[in-house]
Amino acid sequence: MSRFEPYRTAFESDGFVVVPQFYSPEEVATLKGEIDRYINEVLPKGEAGQAFYQDPNDPTTLKQINNFENDAWFAEMPLRERWKELAETLLGEEAHSKTPEWFNKPPEMNHPTPPHQDNYYFSLTPPQVLTMWLALDDVDEENGCLRYVPGSHREPIRAHGRTKVLGFSQGIDDYSESDFAREVAIHMQPGDVAIHHGDTIHRADANRSADRHRRSLALVFRGVSCQRDEVAFARYQETMKQQHEELGYK
Repeated sequence: MSRFEPYRTAFESDGFVVVPQFYSPEEVATLKGEIDRYINEVLPKGEAGQAFYQDPNDPTTLKQINNFENDAWFAEMPLRERWKELAETLLGEEAHSKTPEWFNKPPEMNHPTPPHQDNYYFSLTPPQVLTMWLALDDVDEENGCLRYVPGSHREPIRAHGRTKVLGFSQGIDDYSESDFAREVAIHMQPGDVAIHHGDTIHRADANRSADRHRRSLALVFRGVSCQRDEVAFARYQETMKQQHEELGYK
């Protein structure tokens, strides 16, 4: 039996679960050091569109790195087997991932994450897909913690419409007071990992703190049974392209 089996019941029931201390403090420190190296040494040489800035002219507003494909350390991703074991335990089947993504909410930066379902973007059937979100900072309401709607992964995918939030081009159109009332705010410490099903509704507020970042590393794992709806995915990609052009990301 996998060491992560005890988390499966909550994941299947609620559509999300948190595994505390998934990374040790030493492992978090190593990972943060490699991310800093990548930001300082590799990212400036990367392709346009590889990273998103709240202000394209201000490097301190870096909010997202889409992939680390050209970096040997992240291509190998030490401890990846631990992530894979957890993902496969929760999905109940073999699963694979690509390179990770990095997210940041800089302090006093007004960019909330709109309510959405990841699988609206992924367009996978059956929805045997999950996202693993590793906290690199202390996370709470002040700096924009994740908020999940329990059980929403067992409901139909909601209608999404265009947003003005870079990196999250589509958000749920009819998010209501009843949805807000169902939310669970997730407090985390560095090294904790939150895992949510691809159909689970989630969002995050803006970072209202004066000096606290909210950084994380995320990996998406897709079960081998997944098939992509190419028509729906192409439609999403076109919408995302239009948004990037409007916001100045060619």
